[in-house]
Amino acid sequence: MFNQLHAAARQVGQVIIGKDQQVRLALTCLLAGGHLLLEDLPGVGKTTLAHALAISLGLKFNRVQFTSDLLPADVAGISVYERETNGFVFHPGPIFTQVLLADEINRATPKTQSGLLEAMEERQVSAEGVTHSLPEPFFVIATQNPANQVGTFPLPESQLDRFLMCLSLGYPDAAAERALLMGEDRRAMLRTLQPAMQPSELAQAQRALKEIHASPSLVGYVQALAQASRQNGMFAEGLSPRAALALLQAGRAWAALEGRDHVIPEDIQAVLVPVCAHRLRPLRSAQGMAVASRDLVLQLQKSVPV
Repeated sequence: MFNQLHAAARQVGQVIIGKDQQVRLALTCLLAGGHLLLEDLPGVGKTTLAHALAISLGLKFNRVQFTSDLLPADVAGISVYERETNGFVFHPGPIFTQVLLADEINRATPKTQSGLLEAMEERQVSAEGVTHSLPEPFFVIATQNPANQVGTFPLPESQLDRFLMCLSLGYPDAAAERALLMGEDRRAMLRTLQPAMQPSELAQAQRALKEIHASPSLVGYVQALAQASRQNGMFAEGLSPRAALALLQAGRAWAALEGRDHVIPEDIQAVLVPVCAHRLRPLRSAQGMAVASRDLVLQLQKSVPV
């Protein structure tokens, strides 16, 4: 079943050229059962990556373009009175799918952003006092533009914490960009993609993560990283217990993709930045300059002995 995941990674890598590490991390995130946030400039392939992942994993997906006038009911659904039944009938929104592509999520207002919290945490939607379960598996793959761009609303910490990973694609290198310019149109390639695995196989692989062993000393390493983030004075707040659990789960998924039945410290280090950087707000340095969270997370890793 993990062979199919590697096949899916190779297929996505043919669409998103030169970003094998980001594709592998994205698959790790979904294998771990988490939601994925893609943060970068417009036009670097965030939406294309989300489409390619959903198709390659054989998952049904809906895309919602988040705008400032989008309402929570536009995503979750709404109850409408029907004369024939003399009552209200719930009409499911686009969130009732296996992959919800929330495109440019930070262009929606905080009210609409917060409407996703229950779905992301509980895998359900409540409307008119009735709870509606979402399909299994259920993932949110969200893209967001840099916060300094016009018309964006920053995601609150509670929303960011629901995303297992945050990835940035960045500009392609010269060889990848040349292959992109001379190659086939990416949208045309998406239309020809075929699923590399079935949802049932993905669910089986997710259940198999429980068999990936994490030794007490490895758990102690994760705990030491969390404790250091709370005590080293680099961050406004440290990692929460939920973040530590997310780090361990992502480490298990990375180990599984590496073909191991146990987690080693290198697995934790491979996923440390994408799991933790978006959860940590740096304090201002002595010079009054804000230091990037990613750089500080790498410093955190170096400061904690294995």
